[in-house]
Amino acid sequence: MMLRVAAVKYLNARPLYETLDREAFSLELALPGEVARRLAEDECDVALIPVAAAASLGDVVFLEGCAIGASGAVGSVLIVANEPLETVREIALDLSSRTSAVLARLVVSHRLGRQPKWVGLPASEAIDFVGEGRAALIIGDPALVARDKYSHVIDLAAAWTEWTGLPFVFAAWAARDGVVDERAHELIARAANEGLERRSSIAEAWAAEHGLPVAPYAAYLRENVRYAFGPREQQGLQRFFDEASQAKLLPPTKVVIAGGKATRIEPLDSILARAEQGGRLSVGDGLRLFREASLFDLALASDAVRRRKHPQPVVTYIVDRNVNYTNVCTTSCRFCAFYRPVGHAEGYVLTRDQLRPKLQEVVSAGGVQILLQGGLNPDLRIGWYEDLFAWIKAEFGLGLHALSPEEILHIAKMEGLSVTDVLVRLQRAGLDSVPGGGAEILVDRVRRKIAKAKCTSDEWLFVMRKAHQLGLRSSCTMMYGTVDSERDRMLHLVKLRDLQDETGGFTAFFCWDFQHEQGTTIEPGDGGTTLYLRQQAIARLMLDNVDHVGASWVTQGPDVGQVALRFGADDFGSVMFEENVVSSAGTTFRMDARAMEERIHRAGFRAVRRNVRYEWLGEPS
Repeated sequence: MMLRVAAVKYLNARPLYETLDREAFSLELALPGEVARRLAEDECDVALIPVAAAASLGDVVFLEGCAIGASGAVGSVLIVANEPLETVREIALDLSSRTSAVLARLVVSHRLGRQPKWVGLPASEAIDFVGEGRAALIIGDPALVARDKYSHVIDLAAAWTEWTGLPFVFAAWAARDGVVDERAHELIARAANEGLERRSSIAEAWAAEHGLPVAPYAAYLRENVRYAFGPREQQGLQRFFDEASQAKLLPPTKVVIAGGKATRIEPLDSILARAEQGGRLSVGDGLRLFREASLFDLALASDAVRRRKHPQPVVTYIVDRNVNYTNVCTTSCRFCAFYRPVGHAEGYVLTRDQLRPKLQEVVSAGGVQILLQGGLNPDLRIGWYEDLFAWIKAEFGLGLHALSPEEILHIAKMEGLSVTDVLVRLQRAGLDSVPGGGAEILVDRVRRKIAKAKCTSDEWLFVMRKAHQLGLRSSCTMMYGTVDSERDRMLHLVKLRDLQDETGGFTAFFCWDFQHEQGTTIEPGDGGTTLYLRQQAIARLMLDNVDHVGASWVTQGPDVGQVALRFGADDFGSVMFEENVVSSAGTTFRMDARAMEERIHRAGFRAVRRNVRYEWLGEPS
């Protein structure tokens, strides 16, 4: 069977794949992060991936012999600025490779003893970011072209070798153990040997494509890039994994070579203990816990994390109202019984006369905010939202936790505006924070099956990134139990964690299972109370950089919500004046503030009201 291969499309990778046998392999090229995603989500069998991705996955092996690295200056992974690093306050991260981003953090911390503010941007925007007090990490082909334009340049490979005395490995061939047999490995190694002999012609072709002189790029391939992946390079890679793990940027990882004697098998007790102490888990670690750990052990470990993060025996909750301003929607999600298509007789948009008593009821009950979400209604333009937000602020003074990433993308497309422009305008009108709705599972194979018109995983994360960069906070969520697998859920958690590393903008995580009832058009997958408790506990262990986890009693019921407080949750969510989306599928749990506090007390905790930033609004009772 033909093996599916994905590889980085930069010049430095071309020698490793250009002569691959196309009868034995199908080849697709992409940016480093996209190559890593394809291997993670089983869209390829073997990939030339950034090594940080291998650590995050935790269940892949490397192919010995060839990789992409350097021992000294590489010339294509640079921090560039027009002033010394010591005066830089912000550094833009080229988002196309997590390996380079992690290396940048390690090198800067080693040199300065502190971390500047990091801002994740696409490559073109990272280059434009450079200015007074600002630098940028640029990598790959853009770095080769731009490296001579700045007065201060730090070559990260040179900085690494100066620091450790070891070579650095940026990318290597990786696969799941047992996927690449000896014959396929031989063909990959042969292609690398042939490609390395053709470096001059590869440089000539690349230079011609870009209208640049050949000599510097031929020298780059021959003198700067190190293609060996033997014991010395593996030692350098292991040192990188160890430094990144100590900095809590990557899970602890062993360099395991396909067919070798080294193993990654770690006792479950060791994985649980690491998570309890704040250590980082890989996708493979999460899967092992999900499949092998007892429910009792997961409860103990996740509760230990909650107590470490929140030593006081206090559970928070918020008094707000979930207002669904319209049910008209163009996405036709198969799991949603709430929406109505455009022109449907049951479609609605709430008027201010309809909204006023709802909002006044929240104010009268001492509420502090509105959770405002709805369908993608093509009749509602950005001015409608701005007027609505300004009116709510002026008349009721409530916080606005409003509009999921999907809704924000919809407005941007309708208006022909950038996501940033939409967020800035909505923020000026009164937007305080962004709810985590519409995430479902951040794996596009799943999203295409359950809601093919919905935004992609990258688009959802992009909106959240931009919101966080503007100072808006947000929640993050996961709805599982449709066509998703256990692995899909772990990948979802790692994507949330990676963005949190970058922005720190997520306040809390909530998960729930698909509510399959009347009006939904997709069959249920995994579900039930035990699975919910396992999933929440593992999320608490995986999301080491997210402070809060909320119990989803709205879908699971108040009794299960209480139990969830011993499975990592420190928040009981919101009182329910009303709820329309989940209840339209048949789930109708309700609770007021008094009942919520009673539930919290009976679970053994004190209760306190909070706002959207999880600041206490009084003393615990």
